[in-house]
Amino acid sequence: MLVSAAGLLAAGLISACGTLTTDFVFVTSAKAAGTNNYGEINIFEINSESGAMRQIPASPVPSGGRNPVAEAVSTDATTLFVLNEDDNTLAQFVIGSDGKLYPYATINTPGIEPIALTTSSSMLFVVDTFQPLPSCTAVSPCSGSVSVLPLIPATSSASMGLGSPVTNPANASTYWPLTLPSAPTDVMVPTAVTLSGSNLFVSAYDASTSSKIGYIFAFTVGSTGALTAVANSPFAAGSQPVSVSADGTGKYLYAADFTANKVLGYSISATGALTALSGSPYAAGNGPSAVVADPSYGFVYVANSTDSNVTAYSASSGVLTRVATYASGVDPVAIGIDPSTHHFVYTANFLGSNISDWQLSSTDGTLVVAQGSPNGTNANPTAVAAVPHK
Repeated sequence: MLVSAAGLLAAGLISACGTLTTDFVFVTSAKAAGTNNYGEINIFEINSESGAMRQIPASPVPSGGRNPVAEAVSTDATTLFVLNEDDNTLAQFVIGSDGKLYPYATINTPGIEPIALTTSSSMLFVVDTFQPLPSCTAVSPCSGSVSVLPLIPATSSASMGLGSPVTNPANASTYWPLTLPSAPTDVMVPTAVTLSGSNLFVSAYDASTSSKIGYIFAFTVGSTGALTAVANSPFAAGSQPVSVSADGTGKYLYAADFTANKVLGYSISATGALTALSGSPYAAGNGPSAVVADPSYGFVYVANSTDSNVTAYSASSGVLTRVATYASGVDPVAIGIDPSTHHFVYTANFLGSNISDWQLSSTDGTLVVAQGSPNGTNANPTAVAAVPHK
């Protein structure tokens, strides 16, 4: 009877833990693994009360290619997209209700060496390091490009699919070059992308100058997915912006400037034009590598890779004020906020080979280390993405 009671109690605890899962977090790791030398995806569940993270039994799974560097989920939380830089591929996974990943399809990206991606409800936006030109190689580089792929809605008999890349009428090809109008031969290196309403923003820096000069390219997204450059784009963005994030209102944009150790803040006009906020740029730690704005609360968080910490800011009319700084694992290179409650923050720590997580106070933006943090991942994690528990 005692054994039976203990078994029932254990079953009850397992069931309760299951119901307390608020999100599933997917962490890509670049270190090659398995017979195909593929990267890995670690899958964690977040406890809704404590914020504690643990890997699900099916974790990890292969990333579908070598050196996964970026990932994004569809807005309906059914599909995970992973960019494998060394293979020039985009791997697509179906997300199960229990967080498990099921490989679905893999395609080549329109450009060379994919580096960043984001999604809308109907489109997938992919940024490649180089344009798909015969003359463009790592030895003789050219500027990067952005491409748009339509998302085909899932049906009862098929999962979400990808349509053919949208054509750019200006060059009759499937990409939009990221070139500087005033210096079209300069090599622009893209680093990140984000979507805010109908505007797409791509951060980049000019690698042809003696010292790096940063820019943010702004586009309006048409109903077909075609991109139109916003007037006066690209906009000045410090030295080397490596991450961009828009706030939940769609009024403000933030960029982490890796070289200058700053956070850049902008207001977004109705046309998508950017104007520097009062006090911008704002001081960050050393080597800020990633930035995220909380979708529900007025806080912004920046991962400082060289300092191995996270700086929290409060935002008032977009203007940032530092709250505090919190130690993370070694070399945080990606940061995210849970999509269900917006109460948990986590970082992928590249050299630490783990993920740190905190509970977020919605009143003042302070962070408290979650139970068990940091949690181990495969070697060299590079990106994070998450979906709500269904």
